[in-house]
Parts: sequence; structure tokens; C-alpha cells
Amino acid sequence: MSSASDPSSATGASASLSGRARRARWWQRLLPWLVTAGCFLYLYGRLDRAAAASGQALGPYLADVFGHVSWTRWLALMVPYCALFVLIDSVVVWRVVGWFNARLRYADVLPIRASAYILSIVNEQVSKGAIAVYLSRRHGVPAWEVGSSMLFVMFCEYYYLLGWATLGVLLGRDRLPAVFHVIPWLALACAAVFVLLYLFFRGRIGGTSAFRERPLLRAFRMATLRHYLTVLALRSPAMLAAVLVYAAALRLFGVTVGPVEMLGYLPVIFFGAAVPGPMHSVAIVLWVLLFPDRPGEMTAFGFVQHNFFVLFNAATGLLFLRRATRELFAEAP
Repeated sequence: MSSASDPSSATGASASLSGRARRARWWQRLLPWLVTAGCFLYLYGRLDRAAAASGQALGPYLADVFGHVSWTRWLALMVPYCALFVLIDSVVVWRVVGWFNARLRYADVLPIRASAYILSIVNEQVSKGAIAVYLSRRHGVPAWEVGSSMLFVMFCEYYYLLGWATLGVLLGRDRLPAVFHVIPWLALACAAVFVLLYLFFRGRIGGTSAFRERPLLRAFRMATLRHYLTVLALRSPAMLAAVLVYAAALRLFGVTVGPVEMLGYLPVIFFGAAVPGPMHSVAIVLWVLLFPDRPGEMTAFGFVQHNFFVLFNAATGLLFLRRATRELFAEAP
């Protein structure tokens, strides 16, 4: 009897596939923790050597770094910036959902998006699921349609960061590390990819394609250049504010960086912060690599900047949680 007609063979193949899928999921869950562990081992080595060079133990060395910061001034910078980001991020989600899913009031989107930041402590992508649940329950929008919109937002964010990084390198080329000089060339390559993808999803090239018609790509089929440019424009005030705030905050840690240099650094750092894993360890390592002679200050700076941002957003979410819960679980009108 052939294996094709043997039920036990089919069952065995299915079990094998299931086992491989479980192992893949296990690695996907474990990898962010391994990356974080590697980052903190690296940071520990750098900090330990810096403390020894200063004639101190590691604990007193870090205590000195934190003790020289004016935390009142630091909070005066970070709290308004984080609040501004929440408002802008909610505007972007509101506009994208309005284009591709359902017409909503900004006042209805803000509490849902803000409350989703609580989940972003664990996983940013999971947090976007709150929007899908809300639109599905309250407006009957299929979850895959919302998933398509969130994928569109993430795609735009990649080009948004790359665009600002390119501008920063072009303006401050001589003040940035040589490795940053590749960014404009990378941007050109990515711009060419964008043109091809845009023409493909608009049906200008590629002929009939089953891939283009996949439900998860619905937003890309509907999007025009106006949609892409609007997302970039709406996001941009947050980047400009971040450049000014991070440059001013870094001075409180005893390190001076001009706005043009920060414009080159910050988008790259934000790419690192987007790497899944606890406490944004990749972003912290990038700060230390960019300023290798100030490991204590840059570790402290990276740790408080990125983790305060996450915790502030989650705290903002708690303020809206009661209303968001009511919106999520109320009966559809």
C-alpha cells in the first residue's frame, strides 16, 4: 500500500508538522530573552571595566551617575514628550482606521489606543490587538481588516524612521560615525522597493496575483500616495520633539549632542528599541556603542529614557482603562 493512502502516514506527517510548529513557537518566545540576556551581559562587562577604571565598585559607580542627574528637570522634559507621543500615535491610528476600516471619532479611538499601551509592556504587537477587538465588537469590522491597517502603520513607520535617519546623515555627515554613511544608500534601495510595491499593489505591475489579493494586504491595495505621505506627516512632530527632548535630557547626564547629530542617531536607536525583548536592551547597547567613552552615563540614559516611555504610556492607559473596557465590552449599537 502506498504511503499516500495510508491514514497512519498522514497522521504521522501532521504530528511532525505540529511538533515543528511548537518548536518554532518555543524559539520565537525564547529568542527575545536570549537577546536581552546577551545585551545585559555586554553592558555589565562595559560598566564593570568603567567602574574599575574610576577606582570604584560597580554599585557606587552607577549611584554617582544617577546622583548627578536633575530628575525634576528630566521629568519636565519627558512627561510632556510622552503625552504628545500618545496623542500623535492615536491620531495616526484614528486616521488609518478611518481610511480603511470604519469612520470613528478621535475621542473613541484615544482611550482604546491608550489602554493598549498596557499590553505593550509585554508585546507591542499584542497591544494592537485591542484595536481589532474594539472594531470587531462595536462595528463588525473583521479582525483581519484591522490587522491589515496595523501592518500598514508599521510599514509606514519603517520608512518614517529611515527617512529621518537619512536627513540626519545628510545634514550632519561629518559629525556621525562612518557606518551611518551607508544609510542614504539604504534609503535609496528601500525607496526603489517602495515604488515597486506601490505599483504592484495598485495593479500597475505583476498582472493577476493571488498574493496581492490576500486579506491581510487589503490596506496596501487601497492606499494611495496621499495616505502614505499623510502618515509620515502626522508622525513627524513626534520625531522633531524627540530630537529636542533627547538632546536636552542627555545634557542632564553630562553628555552634549547637537540636534543635527541627534537626528542622525535617534531613528537608528528607535529601530533598536523596536526589537522585541524586555527593557529595550538593544537600544541601550546602541547608546553605549555610540558613546563608548561614557558607558555609565549612556547605560543609565538609555535605560531610563526608553523604559520610562513605556511605563508612562502604560500609566496613561490605566487612566483610560475604565472607559476602554466599557467600549470594548458594551453591546454593539
